Amino acid sequence: MSSPSSTKPTAAELDLLQVLWRLGPADAKAVHEALLPDRPDATYATVLRQLQVMHGKGLLSRDESQRPQRYAPIHAQDKLQQSLMKDFISKAFAGSGKALVLAALKSHVSAKERAEIRQLLAGKGDEA
Repeated sequence: MSSPSSTKPTAAELDLLQVLWRLGPADAKAVHEALLPDRPDATYATVLRQLQVMHGKGLLSRDESQRPQRYAPIHAQDKLQQSLMKDFISKAFAGSGKALVLAALKSHVSAKERAEIRQLLAGKGDEA
């Protein structure tokens, strides 16, 4: 089994992974139907092909013992997210988690979220 960082999913593959993490193991039809609200242009054939490619890349497992075949993510959502975040911080922020957080706080955090972050830091400040 490959590590979460060995094969990086594309944006379209991340969309399918999000669906599969939410649904659990599913066939292509179920994935296609769950994807339609966010990607109404997605065809069944395209979704099936993407699932097959993702299986080939080692991002998904495929249960061939039943028909239709069911696909499931190889890696847990949090493990893949951590791996992608580590790579992103390394490439975009010269390895500095602090730089990432400061950039996010400047433009992507609401006042309510800032208050929640302050509470979290106050309660865990001495554990970090």
